[in-house]
Amino acid sequence: MAWFDEAFFYHIYPLGLLGAPECNDYGEPVPRLRALEGWLPHLEDMGVTALYLGPVFQSGSHGYDTADYRTVDSRLGLNEDLRALVDACHARGIRVVLDAVFNHTGRDFFAFRDLRQRREQSPYRDWYRGVNFFGDTEYHDGFSYENWGGYNLLAKLNLQNPAVSGYLLDTVRFWVEAFDIDGLRLDAADVLDFGFLRQLRSLADSLKPEFWLMGEVIHGEYGRWVNGEMLHSVTDYPLHKALYSGHNDHNYFEIAHTVDRFARSGVDCRALYSFADNHDVERIMSRLHDRRQWESVHILLFALPGIPSVYYGSEFGVEGKKERGSDASLRPALALEELLRSENPCLERIRALGRLYRREKALALGEYRQLWLTTRQYAFLRGDVLVAVNNDENEAEIALPWGEGRFRGALRGGEIAAEGGCLRLRLPAGGGEIYLPETRGEAAYAPLRQSLAAPEPEVPAPAMAAEAVPVPGLPYEEMTVPQLQAAVLQKLSQNGPVTERMRREVAENVYRDSLLNWVRSFR
Repeated sequence: MAWFDEAFFYHIYPLGLLGAPECNDYGEPVPRLRALEGWLPHLEDMGVTALYLGPVFQSGSHGYDTADYRTVDSRLGLNEDLRALVDACHARGIRVVLDAVFNHTGRDFFAFRDLRQRREQSPYRDWYRGVNFFGDTEYHDGFSYENWGGYNLLAKLNLQNPAVSGYLLDTVRFWVEAFDIDGLRLDAADVLDFGFLRQLRSLADSLKPEFWLMGEVIHGEYGRWVNGEMLHSVTDYPLHKALYSGHNDHNYFEIAHTVDRFARSGVDCRALYSFADNHDVERIMSRLHDRRQWESVHILLFALPGIPSVYYGSEFGVEGKKERGSDASLRPALALEELLRSENPCLERIRALGRLYRREKALALGEYRQLWLTTRQYAFLRGDVLVAVNNDENEAEIALPWGEGRFRGALRGGEIAAEGGCLRLRLPAGGGEIYLPETRGEAAYAPLRQSLAAPEPEVPAPAMAAEAVPVPGLPYEEMTVPQLQAAVLQKLSQNGPVTERMRREVAENVYRDSLLNWVRSFR
């Protein structure tokens, strides 16, 4: 079993957390990175086993416009400071993963500077994609080039050039030798050259045991990246979206559908990197319409298949929204001492979940089986651990068919027992519980097997549920997802017989925007 198979990550964006200047003047190094050692007891207290550090190498601004891959950003300190931090993490049993920005460089990178100075005569003219000496950019270099995301600040590297790929692979070797890191998070992995990714995986396997490669992939079939030849993991953006919209829309079908879709595609969700927020998206506390649902979001983050990650500050319920196209409010400077000065219910819940995740191997490795699903309540098993959540504004009770057995609540305490072939779960508004069997091992699995052999809960299948929902006289924009599904089925029935395949397609579409477009498409 590799360390990352049961890791709990904490994600830090160092330039933001440590209050570094927005622009780098490349002056004398300031040892801000050392301050992160003071955060390690806090991470350990939450049960964190791995630290993902955002960009730490020399760059001109936000860290993703790399100027020097082998020197720590002078706003953060020296190479020795990074090595000291990694050593301090390892002393506490915390692995360290660094951000690797291999798709593009900044304009201050040595190869791009040489290209600007010597143009056609530069030995680095083929280090970049699409260099055109008849073009130009807003920087007035007298040539143009391919970039990332439309930003000419980020010049796209030509990873098919052996000199470029060789330089980057040598850089990874240097990072392991100099800093003893345990893995990489690959920025913009969805546009990295597949041949380069295979080379990187081969190198990773040879560098040190269980060196982990995780890629930032937003859209696409994840199995193209997560396999034995390329990456171990990618970012689970579909689950990220489902976690907040599934709560805001009171639609747990979206979350369950996301898990099922990956399973049907052959991707093991347990390998995916799960998160409620990160340095590029708005904080989960700012996303939720009902902040009480913060608890159920995080229960699912730790209990659904995936490698959970908490972004710095979100364990305190810190807020943050994009403002005027800027990510600055998502990456604030924080003082840990001030945050810890008063009791915080969010922190207490993350501590409980993190410690539980570390102790209960089933939450990381156990098989997933859905037991109950309505728009507002959701229950499933991870191995022999029972998880149930409620996104409703009120308390709720669900009754699972169950043979026999006793469970205790890991978050709120108390015991429940199956009676008369039924296990009744009472769930708080916007919250949930993780139930541990009182008896572990074969004695615990026997009643579980008995309960799973019992009939499924009498919950309508999604297609039938949609047909059973009346279509209200509301504008489509004000309808819930089940109401939109029912409206689509109604429109389909007016155009001819509704087949089972058509019902299934409607039931599997749990995305509000898609349903809105669908129902509006009828004449």
